[in-house]
Amino acid sequence: MALDVKCEVRNCVHNNDGISCGAEEIYVVSHKGKKANHSEETDCKTFEPANV
Repeated sequence: MALDVKCEVRNCVHNNDGISCGAEEIYVVSHKGKKANHSEETDCKTFEPANV
């Protein structure tokens, strides 16, 4: 589990210092439904498809 979450959205209430996220949980969505093949298809820059 990641301990250090980065965020570039400076006007978010959870953005602590312009780069760090202080939210208690992170919610990532896919633009392709329930499955994605590339990070560009999600709102998560660190997305990597699982081998399922």
